[in-house]
Amino acid sequence: MSRILPFAAYRPEKSLVADIAALPYDVYKRAEAKEFVASHPKSFLNIDRPETQFPDDFDMYSQPVYDKAAELLDKAIKEGDYISDTKPCYYVYELIMNGRSQTGIVAVSSVDDYVNGIIKKHENTRADKEQDRINHISNCNAQTGPIFLAYRDRSKINEIVSKVKEGKPLYAFTAEDDVTHNVWIIDDASDIEGIKAEFALENQIYIADGHHRAASAVKVGLLRREENPDYTGEEDFNFFLSVLFPESELKILPYNRVVKDLNGNSEEEFLAKLGQSFDIELFDMEGGYQPEAKGLFGMFLNDKWYKLTIHEELKSDDAVDGLDVSLLQDNVLGPILGIEDPRVDKRIDFVGGIRGLGELERRANSDMKIAFSMYPTSIDELFNVADAGLLMPPKSTWFEPKLRSGIFIHKI
Repeated sequence: MSRILPFAAYRPEKSLVADIAALPYDVYKRAEAKEFVASHPKSFLNIDRPETQFPDDFDMYSQPVYDKAAELLDKAIKEGDYISDTKPCYYVYELIMNGRSQTGIVAVSSVDDYVNGIIKKHENTRADKEQDRINHISNCNAQTGPIFLAYRDRSKINEIVSKVKEGKPLYAFTAEDDVTHNVWIIDDASDIEGIKAEFALENQIYIADGHHRAASAVKVGLLRREENPDYTGEEDFNFFLSVLFPESELKILPYNRVVKDLNGNSEEEFLAKLGQSFDIELFDMEGGYQPEAKGLFGMFLNDKWYKLTIHEELKSDDAVDGLDVSLLQDNVLGPILGIEDPRVDKRIDFVGGIRGLGELERRANSDMKIAFSMYPTSIDELFNVADAGLLMPPKSTWFEPKLRSGIFIHKI
């Protein structure tokens, strides 16, 4: 059973929510973040990326930076930018992008469920990225960026959410990127108990996005337990901020690849090697080639698009080896282009599907040489990998729209 509980959130004063809500801290490069906060003084990005308050050459991982995050958060609360609910609640969070809606429940999830594998991961994390968020959470005494979790549909939860959405939203605003955000509060005792009981029946919950935030929040919780040996398990540090979506609400976009060179091959040599594993077709329709099924890949090279079809005998039923991102890695990126570890190789970069095929063409014609468009990993594939206790290759999934930070804060 899982413990997905209501909590008393710190949340923006209603008139400020559109100014405060911010994209996740890790979608910005440092210069981009600094430029954004200069024109958005209320944005939560000021707190999420506190190095923006310092000179460009200041160490962004030094203690004064994390102290600044805590100072800014405390200041925003004291000045009334944030209010706190007086009792534990669930919240309904709807995001609408390009006419498509997805709705989840904002709650806190159990550190123990993460440790015991009820909350399952499908990606590795990097220690340096974890440490940054550990320091941020510890100094702010708060979790500020929600972890994006997924679960298999439960009809009773769906019914409660649908009923709540018939009421007046707590927040309703459209951000600068044209994504609409609607929030409702679930404070009815019977609804709260109904949701809590339904999640208690669930023993498989999945991290869709936010592996580093999750790992960091859990490690802070475990450290707080060491500092408080008489803890009961009910303290706020035993839980982490989450938004949980039923699988029917989710859509994964492709995570495309661009590579800097052909690893010493001429174009003819590269295509000949590629032909040993793929059927290669020139694709001359306008707009480029976006794969329409598993086992198909687009390739942009020297201003030409190709459709690649993996040979049938190279497909696999294995949860990881059968992923399209694995097939590309194992048959092209590694053996032909010499990219053995895409997590660290500087010759490869990853482009979220939201940017479109035009971005792949631009990159291949500027700082890169070749681009690959991918068919998106499915929710079922993500679940299967996590259920098997395995890990996906890096950059296998791209979720859109992104959850905003700063709408919900969980103080610990």
